[in-house]
Amino acid sequence: MTSKPQASGVTSNIMPLAFPRGKEKFCELCKREAYLQCTQCQVTFYCDAKHQQADWVGIHERICHLLVPIRSQIDIPDQAARRENQLRKTKLIEICRLVAQSKLSEGKHEEALPAAHCLLYTSIDVHGPNTIQLIPAYLLLAEANMGLDNLAAVAELLSQAEWAVLKSPESGPLIQHQLHRSLGRFHTSAGNLEDALYHFANDIYFASEEYGLDSITTSKGYFLMADIFVRQGKVLIGRSLYSKVAQTWHNHLSGLLKTHVKIPQNCDVSSDSFYEISQQVEMDEMLRAMLEFEQKQFRRDAAQTALLAHCLAMLWLLRGDFQKVLGFGSTALQASQQIPKHDLTESIQRLLQQVQSLQTEPQPGSG
Repeated sequence: MTSKPQASGVTSNIMPLAFPRGKEKFCELCKREAYLQCTQCQVTFYCDAKHQQADWVGIHERICHLLVPIRSQIDIPDQAARRENQLRKTKLIEICRLVAQSKLSEGKHEEALPAAHCLLYTSIDVHGPNTIQLIPAYLLLAEANMGLDNLAAVAELLSQAEWAVLKSPESGPLIQHQLHRSLGRFHTSAGNLEDALYHFANDIYFASEEYGLDSITTSKGYFLMADIFVRQGKVLIGRSLYSKVAQTWHNHLSGLLKTHVKIPQNCDVSSDSFYEISQQVEMDEMLRAMLEFEQKQFRRDAAQTALLAHCLAMLWLLRGDFQKVLGFGSTALQASQQIPKHDLTESIQRLLQQVQSLQTEPQPGSG
């Protein structure tokens, strides 16, 4: 049985005489009075060992060394040194954003909070309060709290994000699309389905301005809207939107395969060439959800089943998992063969043949 890492190895009690009088120290996570400090960087403080451990697992282990020059130099008279410190803070912002996104993609909502909090505080330090640059932090914090079912906190965070947008007339369609998508998800969780539809409609509008009407980013808005219609019992509308999403993804994945005809086994090229981890997880979940929905219908649409299963087969081919390719490919082929002269049958057969030939190829170093 693996024991949890202990906080005592990386913290010590704060020595009051080590800091100027009147300079109280506050917890990195909750901003209450701190009693412990990190022994490695000595510039990060905690109210208790539980918050220290949460911060260490969430983000601090990755940024401990980076915080020393940032927090040690408060009043920097030299302009070049100030510029260098700002670059460090910019790097810190990017690291925190990526870590928070990665944690959320893995469903680790609690672990995402420290990185998202650090992102917010550092963004305020660099850009000031109520600025448009704070919106990514607000949205990540909102998503983490939504996963923890803390809807009161989500409402407050999204309210602050809306206020920042109102104070920034220069906010473009990208920010608007991200905000409306988060608001739509919040209202979905709260059960306010009509409000959710309103925000997803705005999400689609602004995403199409930024990325185009047929982009995969815009298609996620259609997917979320379809879910609402299905929950409202408007299955035909939801099914129609699912079809649009499936076709968008099929076109996108088919295009990727044309440029990557031969994929070596167990080679996950997607992490380097195609998508971040969060996008990989999201697209897999979305395509599976639509396929499962279609398979549960009393009157199944064989063409839609073939399209979605083919999408999943192509996705897993790009990720190098041949077993899943064969599984989804077989489902796609069976569905397409129910329709005489279906236009996908030939391409599905080629995909399955390609995987079977790759599996029979001798591996390097064998024989």
